[in-house]
Amino acid sequence: MGPLEIIKSIPDKFQSALDSVDLRLFPSEIRKVEDCGVEFEICLCPALQEKLGPRADGGKTRDASCAVAVEKPNPFLPPYSPNLYVGDLALKDEEGTSEYVVLFNKFPVVPHHFLLVTKEFRSQSSPLLPSDLIQTYQLLLAARQENKHLLAYYNCGPYSGASQSHKHVQFIEVASSGPPIEKLTRMAKLEVSGKPFAIPSLPYANHIYRLPTLSTDSTPEELHRTLFPPFLSLLDLVISTVRHDPEYPSGLPSYNVIMTLEHIHMIPRRHETHTPEGTEAVINVNSLGYAGMLLAKSDSELEAIKKVGPGKILRGVGVESVHDLQVAGASLEADGL
Repeated sequence: MGPLEIIKSIPDKFQSALDSVDLRLFPSEIRKVEDCGVEFEICLCPALQEKLGPRADGGKTRDASCAVAVEKPNPFLPPYSPNLYVGDLALKDEEGTSEYVVLFNKFPVVPHHFLLVTKEFRSQSSPLLPSDLIQTYQLLLAARQENKHLLAYYNCGPYSGASQSHKHVQFIEVASSGPPIEKLTRMAKLEVSGKPFAIPSLPYANHIYRLPTLSTDSTPEELHRTLFPPFLSLLDLVISTVRHDPEYPSGLPSYNVIMTLEHIHMIPRRHETHTPEGTEAVINVNSLGYAGMLLAKSDSELEAIKKVGPGKILRGVGVESVHDLQVAGASLEADGL
């Protein structure tokens, strides 16, 4: 199947999966909270408490959007559940052929939540490869052809909110205006195009690249040249940011990637969860939190988020921004000092 065929098949296949016992859609409500210039959407989903139950996994990470513990055997390897299987995708580019499978999230809180999964096992702690970025962007473009708007996101590393160790990019449908963070991102005035930038009003390290307009006719080679260098520049900034934190855990950095047709966002992570001061709430955060969409599994968690503010929670699981130092360092390098 091609990306457009995948996108066109999603609604009917999702309904079939919903009618089966293989997929369960958890009912939820959206509440909005203004903070840091962003109108955050808080997804209130008390039904997740039933799914999560006691932390029998000993505190192992769960992806807030998936709400599913790490499972064994690997659910991203065949045989796939027929009702969760959407189709295969293969990408041929200058690096060869990369194969993927598209699966539905088994426990979504929004309809049509699907995953792009590498057919062969690759680690969720590894960066996205050119083929991953190209295939992701092709799905975003295909959705736009169908007058749909998708958000793609990747939780990388143990502190990112990832729930599975097998590499997968997730997709959810959003409004035509994009996720809440996009409104603020679009307002950013760039002094120099083609360079990463940050939004200084956000209280955590954030690195963003504004993409040029790409068409559905773009070849894999063109997408490679357009997407991969910016991704590497953002990853370099994430590594530089965590190196400025003397208490950052050793090993590869954890980070969240958010991708729309307009921007790539990359946010370094230091913690999986945040417990607001004076509460017992444990707020799980993955990439969606930094897109402006947080999850509350109870009324008490919702009240904790509203009381403390999403910005403080995202700073609590993120890293302090050193953007000014990074800009100064880049200027010195440019001057040959």
